Amino acid sequence: MKSTSPIIRRKSRQIMVGDVAVGGDAPISVQSMTNTDTCDVEATVGQIEALQKVGADIVRVSVPTMDAAEAFGQIKQRVSIPLVTDIHFDYKIALRVAELGADCLRINPGNIGKEERVRAVIDSARDHNIPIRIGVNAGSLEKELQVKYGEPSADALVESALRHIDILDRLDFQEYKISLKASEIFMTVAAYRKLATQIEQPLHLGITEAGGVGQKFVPQKARCASTQKIRAIKKYATRTQGRMALRLTCNVKPASVACCFKRSLKALRYA
Repeated sequence: MKSTSPIIRRKSRQIMVGDVAVGGDAPISVQSMTNTDTCDVEATVGQIEALQKVGADIVRVSVPTMDAAEAFGQIKQRVSIPLVTDIHFDYKIALRVAELGADCLRINPGNIGKEERVRAVIDSARDHNIPIRIGVNAGSLEKELQVKYGEPSADALVESALRHIDILDRLDFQEYKISLKASEIFMTVAAYRKLATQIEQPLHLGITEAGGVGQKFVPQKARCASTQKIRAIKKYATRTQGRMALRLTCNVKPASVACCFKRSLKALRYA
């Protein structure tokens, strides 16, 4: 018997991460990330290929230094799956990986610094047809928002996100997706719901800590999803009408991952 999901998705703008469509009427795309030293090209390529083999659609690679950026160039030449480069503050690294073939830049415009640096990164992303992923984390909110709200909250997450979005809007750059991450799932859901009414871009659902009652939470450094976790999510994703990207970083049983993901999708009702 065929069943359909009761989830009704909002219409979102579609972006392309390499050859993978995210948002719009695209199916769920599953993203994970490596936990190797990116400068270790062999180990990183091996992990990317292992993730691709078990069903990941996109892989995120940390690029904290210019040496890592050069290593990324070698890695990119050896793999076929789209790669997102994780950059935090150094705009020169973003410019370099864009030249080397990054499929998406994970960088927050508000963290880059001077206006000319932000413009340089946006211009490079535009010239290379690369989208940006804005990532807001409850554990690293701006100091003034910490003072204003006292503690992480859905409103604080959304206000932080809108600050970065305003920069992209001012520079007329709309090719981005966004994540709002917190360890408390209800706060995360509330933040996504609020932001989804204010933007048309696709949402990136990042699970940094997950698990059922009695299961041990895993710190955010547990980055690489196992074969069973990816297969569990992919199996459930094919039975939904989901339209969001999902980053897997949790360390729980596959059935629990699928259950957690299912509850999150029902609660969000957005993509």
